[in-house]
Amino acid sequence: MQLQLISFVLIILHCMDYTGCQPHSSSRHRQHKQIPGVSSGCQQGGCLTCSDYNGCLSCKPRFFMHLERIGMKQIGVCMTSCPPGFYGTRSPERNTCTKCRSECDSCFNKNFCTRCRAGFYLHLGKCQENCPEGLARSDTQRECVSKCPAECESCVNIETCTRCRPGLYQLSGRCHHVCPEDYEPNDKLMECTAQVHCDVGEWSEWSPCSRSGRTCGFKRGQETRTRQVLLYPSSFGNPCPEISEVKECLVKRRKCIGVRRKNKQRERRNRNNRKDKENQESRRERKRERERDPGEHEDSDNRNKTEHRHRRGHDTEPVSTGDGLVQ
Repeated sequence: MQLQLISFVLIILHCMDYTGCQPHSSSRHRQHKQIPGVSSGCQQGGCLTCSDYNGCLSCKPRFFMHLERIGMKQIGVCMTSCPPGFYGTRSPERNTCTKCRSECDSCFNKNFCTRCRAGFYLHLGKCQENCPEGLARSDTQRECVSKCPAECESCVNIETCTRCRPGLYQLSGRCHHVCPEDYEPNDKLMECTAQVHCDVGEWSEWSPCSRSGRTCGFKRGQETRTRQVLLYPSSFGNPCPEISEVKECLVKRRKCIGVRRKNKQRERRNRNNRKDKENQESRRERKRERERDPGEHEDSDNRNKTEHRHRRGHDTEPVSTGDGLVQ
């Protein structure tokens, strides 16, 4: 009502000299009509009556009056539809744009939001901070949605699964049938884990030229070099390259000092070992024979003892006594 009274007074003041509603009435009006996307002057199709200072005072039918703040003042703009955050109301006197509720980004009317501002979630036309039981908050849609996606067994909200259904792999709150690139399935944890590729260090220096473990007594040999594995790959990671290399080498032939002496000592030890082994085997064989026939062994021992006494008797010379007897 107050806005209608102000508009009526302004119409009287500016139209008494028939100049207030004339086209190109002032430079201020021309400046305002250059604002893109608004109908702010009588030259514009939506404005029915206007003011140099307040812009449109009334709109043509089917247009909505919208008060737009510029600095410290408001000007009237006639629009075919209200901007975001406002909804249109129609009446026989005038059509106006009314601001939505504070929690709404856009709305259909005072009691029905179509999109919520950040921190609120739409459910049945209302924006609320928490969703009803059985529904989850969707920050991207700003809506209350089904609690868990079809592939989730449990979730924090629509975007974050905490456990996937059997056969699916979890990654960053999502469930996957096949893990994304650079990830691999972990069947134990049922998760997609980052692939680990093999990493190796620098090559070592080439070893001295050698052959059969010796560095002398030959002309052609081999040199080797190695490098360490710093990081072993995972199951699907890039495998490790070669960690050792061998190349042929030539050296000036020279005799190995002390090699012949060492060889002879080694042969002598081998012969002694063989003899000891043969003696031990012979003793074990005789022991087995005695164990098989103890009686024969006893007779053999008795014969050996008798022969030994006979040998001792033959070796002893007779001794003569004074009475002519021989002992």
